[in-house]
Amino acid sequence: MAKTRSASHASRAYVVDGARTPFLKARGRPGPFSASDLVVAAGRALLARQPVAPEALDEVILGCAMPSPDEPNIGRIAALRLGCGNKVPGFTVMRNCASAMQALDTAARNIWLGRADLVLAGGTEAMSRAPVLFNEDMVNWLADLARAKSPLDKAVQVSRLRPRHFSPVIALIKGLTDPIVGMNMGQTCEVIAHRFGISRKEMDRFAARSHRRLAAAFDEGRMDEVVAVYDDAGRAHEEDDGLRRDSTEEKLATLKPFFDRKVGQVTAGNSSQITDGAAVLLLASEAAVKAHKLEVLGVIEDCEWAALDPAEMGLGPAHASAPLLARHGLGLDDIDYWEINEAFAGQVLACLAALDDEDYCRNVLGLEGAVGRIDEDKLNLDGGAIATGHPVGASGARIVLHALKVLERQGGGTAVATLCIGGGQGGAMLLQSKPE
Repeated sequence: MAKTRSASHASRAYVVDGARTPFLKARGRPGPFSASDLVVAAGRALLARQPVAPEALDEVILGCAMPSPDEPNIGRIAALRLGCGNKVPGFTVMRNCASAMQALDTAARNIWLGRADLVLAGGTEAMSRAPVLFNEDMVNWLADLARAKSPLDKAVQVSRLRPRHFSPVIALIKGLTDPIVGMNMGQTCEVIAHRFGISRKEMDRFAARSHRRLAAAFDEGRMDEVVAVYDDAGRAHEEDDGLRRDSTEEKLATLKPFFDRKVGQVTAGNSSQITDGAAVLLLASEAAVKAHKLEVLGVIEDCEWAALDPAEMGLGPAHASAPLLARHGLGLDDIDYWEINEAFAGQVLACLAALDDEDYCRNVLGLEGAVGRIDEDKLNLDGGAIATGHPVGASGARIVLHALKVLERQGGGTAVATLCIGGGQGGAMLLQSKPE
């Protein structure tokens, strides 16, 4: 059954402004920026154009799924690096792909409850810097070596070193594999694409659309939330570098399946990219908006979290969006714009099919009937993660920020930003444009 809890709250949670870095494709080695470098770059640009000092923030909340060992509690590190001072607390949340949306939800709830007035929230990820680890054999060997007392004992232990000890554990691969069902994220997309009959041609069409739309958005100046970052060599990074301007359905059709090499349809071309990036938003209460005379981009009205079979995790947006709409008495015609994070082309298309499927909506989502078909002219107008990339800890903030930007340029309205979450969950956020 759809949840019916009240969404009322004491103070509205306004989004004042937001910024993100370009999303930079991982290329098999650590990228030029750490996760904190990225979020500080986005945060500085955002805070520099506000009439309030960083010290005025009540807290900093960041999502990050795989922080590096030297950046624990990256929320606090970012707060200090951004000049918030010693007295502004910061913390980090982790909900896999929705970590940044969880940060925004937490910030909004604190504002609704009257516990905060100004919060910097979002997420960051340097996936290219995910650690490479020793395997258990090597860890045990090192432990035995450390316990060896005499030179002879140490020599004996050294003689036990074997080639298997040097087999690394790739944390990124581990992190993108569900430990309960033993499937990686791409394999779960194969499952739901098969369930709803999504063809390879449809996937490639949607992927090419993503690149085409993002290219047009940059060329036509519609990506003003993206701020340039500069690496140690002085190179400027100004737009998402995983964007393939020459991508076509015909070129994508030549790629081989990546996750199921025998009968699969999911390829590297119709999947999101391993990426580094950050996105942050400044949230404010009504009192803060009035006190500081802040301009407002939009409002976070509500958020919904849902769970489902991890083997079908890509359907999370359907499971989260349907009860969110029901709670507010909204139909598809009431939503002016949708941002669905493009973990995979087949995953987005399966979500559209699930919401339009009478049997699925009745028997799985517990609704009275089908929600309906989302109009693709209201969906991901400027492309999505297939073209931008999907830095896991940041994507939830990117889609919220861009949804509000689209509403702004369209003259107002209502939007839903939603994404699937590794482990079998979904998150959806209901957004309104700037109040009149």
